Amino acid sequence: MARSRFDICLDEVLRHEGGYVDHPSDPGGATNMGITHKTLARWRHVSPWWQLDKAEVKALGRAEAAKIYRASYWERCKAGSLPPGIDLIVFDYAVNSGPDRAIRTLQAELGTVADGQIGPLTLDTLKSRVARSGSAGLINAYCDRRLGFLKGLSTFAVFGKGWSSRVAAIRASALAATGAAAPTSHDSFNWRTTMAYLSGYKTYIVSAIMLLAGVAQLLGVDLPALDGASAGHLIMEALAVIFLRKGFKGDISKA
Repeated sequence: MARSRFDICLDEVLRHEGGYVDHPSDPGGATNMGITHKTLARWRHVSPWWQLDKAEVKALGRAEAAKIYRASYWERCKAGSLPPGIDLIVFDYAVNSGPDRAIRTLQAELGTVADGQIGPLTLDTLKSRVARSGSAGLINAYCDRRLGFLKGLSTFAVFGKGWSSRVAAIRASALAATGAAAPTSHDSFNWRTTMAYLSGYKTYIVSAIMLLAGVAQLLGVDLPALDGASAGHLIMEALAVIFLRKGFKGDISKA
């Protein structure tokens, strides 16, 4: 028996969401398989949401997670009415950034009223666009819009590398579902990609500058712009930031 598009897309989403995490820089808080503490509490009709113990999030099973994903994301976005590939990009964006944003992004790309509701007008416009030029161009444009949104978030420096990798993987899977080839590394690696990559390491860059400045002061080099900051202080702060930043890396890919 052939697997449904929902099951196929859910497998792809869960491949990126991973298991239980509770990263201090993640505004979603405790999360398991991409289901946040608040989302699980609302699903179970627990109010206020913080009355649901975090242990319940950690114990969440795949069967219940699948029900939440189907009702709160897949059906909310009417992904079952979308062409293969487009269903995945909208579904995954909905999981990552909310159904309303995912739908409005699709509508903005299609040029319809961005009301956050997929109705006959959006579906008809989508059908015409795909019939006229195929799904690949829409998938690439949509993923570019998603990346643009993510790069504007204050937490991109922490999670940006993982987010960018996720969008790239979803883009490739979506294009594969249409039979189109994924962009080559030469096409996709441009200066914007380079800058996005470097932005995730700007903490290291600043810390390295601080470390060098501290060492320079120890060697007797006069740095008037750093008056008031001792060499030892600069070195200790730089090392602290580097090692704290390094501790984040294990969680980045799960963001």
